[in-house]
Amino acid sequence: MKYLTNIAFALTLSGLIANTVSAADLTRSEVQQLLKKASKAKPADLRRKDLKGVDLSKLDFRNADLWGADLRGANLSQSNLSGLVLDLTVMVGVNLSGADLSKVSIFGVSMMRSDLSNVNFTGSRVIANLDNSNMSNANLSNVRWGADMKNQPMGLMRVSLNKVNLSNANLQNADLGRATMRFANLSGANLKNAILISAELVAANFTDANVSHVDFTAAKLAESNFTNATLTGANFDKIQGLNSARGLINNKTKSAGMFE
Repeated sequence: MKYLTNIAFALTLSGLIANTVSAADLTRSEVQQLLKKASKAKPADLRRKDLKGVDLSKLDFRNADLWGADLRGANLSQSNLSGLVLDLTVMVGVNLSGADLSKVSIFGVSMMRSDLSNVNFTGSRVIANLDNSNMSNANLSNVRWGADMKNQPMGLMRVSLNKVNLSNANLQNADLGRATMRFANLSGANLKNAILISAELVAANFTDANVSHVDFTAAKLAESNFTNATLTGANFDKIQGLNSARGLINNKTKSAGMFE
């Protein structure tokens, strides 16, 4: 009996320790208090804080330091993070739907399986892994997400958007050079004047998308789908996988002198 009691006590203690370890550093109300007192000169210190799973929706973080914070599974929907440096934060499975991420810097981060629907990413600089995320209706106009080929000391660092839902997103003037976007859903998206030089777009879906004046030079387009896409002025020079791409070669493109 004493042996069983000791086992039960040990299990209870280990459970308490596990709960303590997994608990976030701050609650929502504690974060709100820090944000209330914060200013540009003295930002709220959330640097490297564990905020996993915390409801931080509809909060204004513009006067906060979130560098290196753990935001896995946190709810930041409709929050304002405009202009922040979010380099090295941990954001797997984060909910940022409807949030303002305009002009943010996000470098060396995993944001896989996140809800980024209706997010405002305008003017941002992102080199991160966003694979399998929902970015439907997001605003990525004028983003600078292309690989910087003059600064690659650790090998090719580029944004990863594999299997991302970008349906009906705004990508006008977006720089996504050398991005990897295999199986990405860009149906109905507006990519007018976007840069997709050397991007990996295997099996990407551009159905009903506006790709007018997009630069696809040297892009990989095998098995991609351009059915009913607007192709006016798009540059398909040196692309790979032309024969298996759907919706590219038709009477309209031939008459315009494309792919000859």
